[in-house]
Amino acid sequence: MNARDTRIRIMRDEKISLALLKLGMPIMVGMMVNALYNVVDAYFVGGLGTSQMGAVSVVFPIVQIVIGLGMTFGSGAASYISRLLGEKNTEKANKTASTALFSSLFVGVTAIIVSLCFLDNILLALGATETILPFARAYALIYISGSILNIFNVTMNNIVTSEGAAKMTMTAMLIGGGLNVILDPIFIYLLGFGIQGAAIATVVAQGVTTLLYVLYILREKGYLRFSVYSFALDGTIYGEIFKVGIPTFMFQLLFSTAMGLTNTMASVYGDSAVAAMGVVTRIMALGTYVVFGYMKGFQPVAGYNYGAKSYDRLREAIKLSLIWVTIFCGITALVMIVLPEQIVSLFSQNDAVLIEIGGKALRANGIVFIFFGFQMVYMSLFLALGRGKEGGILSISRQGLFFIPAILIMPGLLGIGGVIYAQPVADALTVVLTAIFVIGFNRKLKVLKGNSIQF
Repeated sequence: MNARDTRIRIMRDEKISLALLKLGMPIMVGMMVNALYNVVDAYFVGGLGTSQMGAVSVVFPIVQIVIGLGMTFGSGAASYISRLLGEKNTEKANKTASTALFSSLFVGVTAIIVSLCFLDNILLALGATETILPFARAYALIYISGSILNIFNVTMNNIVTSEGAAKMTMTAMLIGGGLNVILDPIFIYLLGFGIQGAAIATVVAQGVTTLLYVLYILREKGYLRFSVYSFALDGTIYGEIFKVGIPTFMFQLLFSTAMGLTNTMASVYGDSAVAAMGVVTRIMALGTYVVFGYMKGFQPVAGYNYGAKSYDRLREAIKLSLIWVTIFCGITALVMIVLPEQIVSLFSQNDAVLIEIGGKALRANGIVFIFFGFQMVYMSLFLALGRGKEGGILSISRQGLFFIPAILIMPGLLGIGGVIYAQPVADALTVVLTAIFVIGFNRKLKVLKGNSIQF
């Protein structure tokens, strides 16, 4: 049974709860580990000072763009490879895998060179103050130079998952993430490299993950074969990759833009404000990435069973997903609401302003995070069912349609409060818009199905 047959059997016959976990868990772990890299860096860098913490915050949007480049080629290729393997077209599947991998490396190297040439301008545009800039430059020089490893890893994570080797992807990502936790204090404090040590630890940990994937390729553990000779400038292959990959990249680009704007608006209020918003962004990323990863498993299950008219399975998948993600978001939100200052102080114990701003922002974000699962389940459902208008609008609402005007207008009215509350306001408006779409969707569905299915 090939990878596509396995996926179809899971979506069609597997118990829904197991199907959601089997398809979502590998990507969920991969995305969470990527978020964890930055949380761990911030945790250990926090002991160096507020400006160093602000530096890591300023570089964070660049990290998201790097991940986005890998996901553009990885997720785009994964979708096409699954179909090709199902058609037993192994030769073209190998061409697609090799083309995606080498293209991601070429684009990655180009992006790295351009970024390094204009590094100071980019860091200033992302909110670096005069005191933050030297640290941000030192951290970014090493991190960006080594980020080609991260691009390789993210691309391989998606491709290898598409051929059914979920354990391999989780093992590679978890080993890299665990190693980063061990190496950070060694390089930063024991060897005395400071903020540069955080970047070195991250690059070394990602290098180990890369090594595991290279061994996987060389030992031919999977279905796919990677070779430079299989690289092809094929319009069909690139068309299929970009059809899925470009929307993914646009989502990451919006995420990075939102973080860059937050840093820039916060920089008016000093390094502590920049560092505080960076800490909150990282903590929130841990929670949101878990939900994003889960949705990558929910989408194919929902889409397949809707297309197969298996409405009972579709309804169960939706209800189960709403329950699971709401419980997760509720527990996470409760911790953020009850213990915001304590959580933020883990990253900086000596800066009272940082803890105060970060605590307020974390509590405000926690209040609306309770509803984050609701908006994500229905946004993913709309996209999976081909309702591109509702899904597309919702996908750009949270950090584009509502957030960008909020972060540009609210600081002028509320000062630092505008920076703190811009994201919660954008989230709340997105939840309201989601509810409006859901009401309309359910009405149409009842008419279409003669009330045979209700959500």
